[in-house]
Amino acid sequence: MALPTMAPQRITYSPAFTLVPTYECFNRCTYCNFRQEIGQASWLSIDQATQILKSLQGKETIEILILSGEVHPQSRHRSTWVDHSFHIAQLALEYGFLPHTNIGPLSRLEMEKLRTVNVSMGLMLEQLTPTLLDTVHRHAPSKDPHLRLGQLEQAGALGIPFTTGLLLGLGETAQDWQDTLGAIAASFHRWGHIQEVILQPYRSGQTQLAPLPDFPLDQLPQVVAIARSILPAEITIQIPPNLVNHPGILLDCLAAGARDLGGIVPQDHVNPDYDHAPLSILKQLLANQGWQLQPRFPVYTPWKFQFSQEVQDRLDTWYQPISPDQA
Repeated sequence: MALPTMAPQRITYSPAFTLVPTYECFNRCTYCNFRQEIGQASWLSIDQATQILKSLQGKETIEILILSGEVHPQSRHRSTWVDHSFHIAQLALEYGFLPHTNIGPLSRLEMEKLRTVNVSMGLMLEQLTPTLLDTVHRHAPSKDPHLRLGQLEQAGALGIPFTTGLLLGLGETAQDWQDTLGAIAASFHRWGHIQEVILQPYRSGQTQLAPLPDFPLDQLPQVVAIARSILPAEITIQIPPNLVNHPGILLDCLAAGARDLGGIVPQDHVNPDYDHAPLSILKQLLANQGWQLQPRFPVYTPWKFQFSQEVQDRLDTWYQPISPDQA
């Protein structure tokens, strides 16, 4: 008699494409592979964004990740920057995609504006470690831990589906990991809005001001296990497979509790030296170990949140009607 077979366990990813309104950033994190000096980078035009979005129609892309350098809160360009990100997200909706914006700390009014054209938003906490303001973040005022943690609270108060995460290898300790994860868990318990936490190992590239040593990848499964023990079960743990490019360690992270591989994009603009492996290779690697890689949307449980009519209309075209008790 044949024994019943176990259904494959599900690992998710987001079929995504990144649009960058600007690489200019007033922060100067010493490890950054992304930023360009203010005045030295052109901004993505609406015409350029339109052409890119048109070219993506009819393909597998679902999520448009809008990722930007940060503009100083007192800059005369601040409102232009927010408006530009708003218009790109609105354009993504119009062309049939689901936008997710991550452009740095925002005021409540800015967040309220952007939530009307985004299905979800995000901001990396990186580490709630004040001492980093004297080292890698000494020229990065918006990396103040209290400012960034306040963004999680503000997103929760506004009912915005949210992604956050830790950047590992900045000079923090294991206790710092626990403290940061504990703060994320506490924010979720207050608001129920955090969908996923990214555990991103620092990997050196070509453009940093002062490169750090790479985070030891063999420690990542331990961090995943710590995160899984602290975070509520409703929060998915995400690891980026292009940065965890050792198959055995990737599988160990899944065994420790990671369940999402994040946005699989043509280019990782934050880590441009680390390309994603073809999906076919990832799928086969996971299938060999009993995992099934499946696409997902950038909002996990839409019935939990109130969206603008524009966003809700777009979500309705993607989601089959479903009630929470059927999920």
